[in-house]
Amino acid sequence: MLAKFSFLFTGLLLAFSVSASPQIENWQTANGTQVYFVKAQELPILDIRLVFDAGAARDPKGGVALLTSSMLNQGTKNKDTDAIATAFDDVGAEFSSESERDMAVLSLRTLSKADALQPAIDTFVEVISQPSFPERSFDRLINQVKTSLQSEKQSPSAIADRAFYQQLYDDHPYSSMPIGTEASIDEISIADLQQFYQQFYVANNAVLVIVGDVDIKQAKALSEKISGSLPAGKKAAALPEVEPLETAQQKNLPYPSSQTTILMGQPGLTRDDPDFFPLYVGNHVLGGSGLVSIISDEIREKRGLSYSAYSYFRPMREAGPYQFGLQTRNDQAELALDVLNQTLVDFVEQGPTKEQLTAAQKNITGGFALRLDSNSKIADYLAMMGFYQLPLDHLETFNSRVNAVTVDQIKAAYQKRIHPQKMVTILVGGDAE
Repeated sequence: MLAKFSFLFTGLLLAFSVSASPQIENWQTANGTQVYFVKAQELPILDIRLVFDAGAARDPKGGVALLTSSMLNQGTKNKDTDAIATAFDDVGAEFSSESERDMAVLSLRTLSKADALQPAIDTFVEVISQPSFPERSFDRLINQVKTSLQSEKQSPSAIADRAFYQQLYDDHPYSSMPIGTEASIDEISIADLQQFYQQFYVANNAVLVIVGDVDIKQAKALSEKISGSLPAGKKAAALPEVEPLETAQQKNLPYPSSQTTILMGQPGLTRDDPDFFPLYVGNHVLGGSGLVSIISDEIREKRGLSYSAYSYFRPMREAGPYQFGLQTRNDQAELALDVLNQTLVDFVEQGPTKEQLTAAQKNITGGFALRLDSNSKIADYLAMMGFYQLPLDHLETFNSRVNAVTVDQIKAAYQKRIHPQKMVTILVGGDAE
């Protein structure tokens, strides 16, 4: 039902976001939930994000957070899985859930006309506030997770990712993969999911985002209904800080492949990091701008060592990883790693040229409007802003803060924060049998 609006919707919102940043309203419900609202009445559509501090970093075993979010729409006190799906489908609404390291996100997209909106919201509220965690669905999802874990063993990139996070974060909660392990999955019970839900899926531990065709009075009524359906509860405790690396660490994992997967990195940024913009813009020059980045030029264009080589920051509540990666032939792995290391060393010492910085700024700011060209994208941005408590003018000032970055600021931030001699390096491959 919603698909026929997509082309018109994108065009309207693109025109809107190019001309101005969305007007954001913010308040707190009586039950303690922070709400972020943007009115967008171009089309009769409403997007909702309900974000809980209930990601894998809160997981007591490994896989509990993921399974909890996945089980919410599998049954309630009054509806089974099929009845929930039918209730959403009958009014053209779409529900989804996802679980990351920091957060769990429940999403609803619905038409805003009362005859569709009211039943969609009613079903959404029932799903988030009355999950029954049926055993049949639990067993099915457990088997799906086990199948995914088996598939990971056939993927060098998945093996490298798991080893990278374990090596980088050691005993910090970020070290675990959200999907868990075969051992942790075998230990999980429905009672574990119920306990996790009761502790973390509460109003004081949530951020609610509403974007679309309702006015502020309607939005406030919706926010009270959604937040009020949950127990007030308590906000999750602060996570421990990520400790910086003291020494370089390298781990070589044999894998029967003609290619070696290389990951390298260190703890990087928090979402509210004071060095966010110099490091973000600097990395765009170094490895975040695709084929025109310095890393791609050195590794792909000049030497033909890899089809793709990249770097990126993944900012989180505590320091997320600064990650470099590539794949190359086994016999070229050491050379490619040497080039990657030296390219990073040179950039830390010299920074970008003025021309490289200007090109990066134009590329980032020129594409910024496309990141806000739909209600759904605006909702995602607001969810991030609300969860990480960024200022309300974050979107409005983003381009100006990018353009304000200087070469000296990038050099200073990289020299203070990035340490090429203290990197975790993972190599998966080297065995072509």
